[in-house]
Amino acid sequence: MKKLLQVFTFLLGLASIGTAKAQGLYFPSLKEQDYWDTLSANSLNWCTEEIPALYQLLEKEDSKAFILLKDGKIVLEKYIGTFTKDSLWYWASAGKSLTSFLVGKAKEDGFLKLTDTSSKYLGKGWTNCSSDKEGLITIKHQISMTTGLNDNVADNHCIQDTCLQYLSDAGTRWAYHNAPYTLLEKVISNATGTNINVYTQNAIKAKTGMTGFWMNIGDDNVYISKARSMARFGLLMQNNCVWNSDTLLHDFDYVQQMTQSSQAMNPAYGYLWWLNGKQSFMAPGSQIQFPGSFAPAAPADLFAAIGKNGQLICVSKSKGLVMVRMGNQVDDREVPFLLCNKIWEALNKVMCGVNGIADQTFNPASILVYPNPASTILHIDYNEMQANSVIVTDCLGKEIMKTSTVSNIDISGLSDGLYVLHFQFKNLVCSKKWIKVSH
Repeated sequence: MKKLLQVFTFLLGLASIGTAKAQGLYFPSLKEQDYWDTLSANSLNWCTEEIPALYQLLEKEDSKAFILLKDGKIVLEKYIGTFTKDSLWYWASAGKSLTSFLVGKAKEDGFLKLTDTSSKYLGKGWTNCSSDKEGLITIKHQISMTTGLNDNVADNHCIQDTCLQYLSDAGTRWAYHNAPYTLLEKVISNATGTNINVYTQNAIKAKTGMTGFWMNIGDDNVYISKARSMARFGLLMQNNCVWNSDTLLHDFDYVQQMTQSSQAMNPAYGYLWWLNGKQSFMAPGSQIQFPGSFAPAAPADLFAAIGKNGQLICVSKSKGLVMVRMGNQVDDREVPFLLCNKIWEALNKVMCGVNGIADQTFNPASILVYPNPASTILHIDYNEMQANSVIVTDCLGKEIMKTSTVSNIDISGLSDGLYVLHFQFKNLVCSKKWIKVSH
C-alpha cells in the first residue's frame, strides 16, 4: 500500500507540473470554429501606430495570413486579398517541425528509437551507398540533417535510391537535405503500422483542435492547413508539448532536444527546428558558417519552423509570443531568413521596444551599397559603424568570396546575377542584395 501511495503521489506531482506550465497561457477550444480569445495591442501598451507599417510589409512580401499570439491570445490577425481564416495553404518545410513532434511521439510510444538504423524501416538499399555506409545512418541523423548523403545532387528532393549518394559518414557533416527528411514519413508509417495522416490525427490534431492533412506534391510530403492550425501548433510548442493540462508528449528530454543544438556543425539547428541566438548558423546549399544569428531582430530564445516562400512558425517563450505567417515571396528561397528577420524588425516597432539580439545602436538601413546594379567596383558606406568582414554569396547562399576590405569590393570577375552581401559586426550579421551586370 505504501508503494502504491508513493506511485500515486509521483503521478499527481507530474500532473501538477503539467498544469503549472499552462498557467498564464490561454488555449482555444478544441473545436476550431469556436471563439478564440483576443488581447488588444492597446492593453499591452504597444505602439499601435506602427501596425499599418507591419501590414504594409506583409502585403509587399505577398503574404496571405499573419497571426501573432501573446500568451495564447490573438493580438494581431491579418488576412490579405481573397485569403481568409478558413483558407488552406501549405507549410512547405515548416512542416518539418510537425514531423519532429511525430518522431518523438513514435519514440515515446515504443515504435522506434532514435538510434535505430534508417534501414530498419526503409529496407536495405534505400540509398545508393555501400551497405556499411548506409548502415551508419540512423533516425537521429535524419532529424538533425546529418545523414552524410550528398545534398548537391541535381535534385535533392528526389527520394529514389539513385539520388541518395554517399558524400561523408553519417554524423560528420550537416547539410539541409530534403530527401532524407521526406523519408521520415515512411519511417513513421512503417514503424507504427499507421498511415501518416491517421497517426497525426491521433497524436496531435484531435488533442489540439488542429485541422489539416499531409499531401504528396512531387517527392515532397507537405502539410496543408489553415493559419490558425499553425498557430495552435506553435502554442503547443510554446508550452512544451502540453495543451492546457493535457501532455501530448511526455518524453521531456526529447521535447527539450527538439529546440536545442542537435550537433556542433550547425548550432542553429535542432531536431528539424531552426534555433536563433546561436554563435553561428548554416544555410541550405552552403557549408559556410555564418557568424551570428539568422534573425538578429528576433528574440534570442526564438525557435522557428521556416518553409519555402516564407511559411513561418516562430516561438519565443521568454516573450510569450507565437508568430505565424503564410504566403508567397518574391525571393524564392528554401529557407527565407531575411523575410523572417524583416517581420521581426517591424514587430519590434509595434511592440514599442527592442526585442531582438542585435546591437540596437546600429541601424542596418544605414548601410549604403552602390551602385546597384554594379559592374566593376561595389562601394559601401556604413555611416555608423564598420563591419569586421564581408561575405559575398550567390542567391542560393553559396559563398563566392570573403574579404576584410569592407569599403570597396572588386566584383569585376563575377558573373552577372543576383548576389547577397553579408556584413559581420561584433554581435550581428545583416545582409544586402545587389545585382552584378556587365559593362
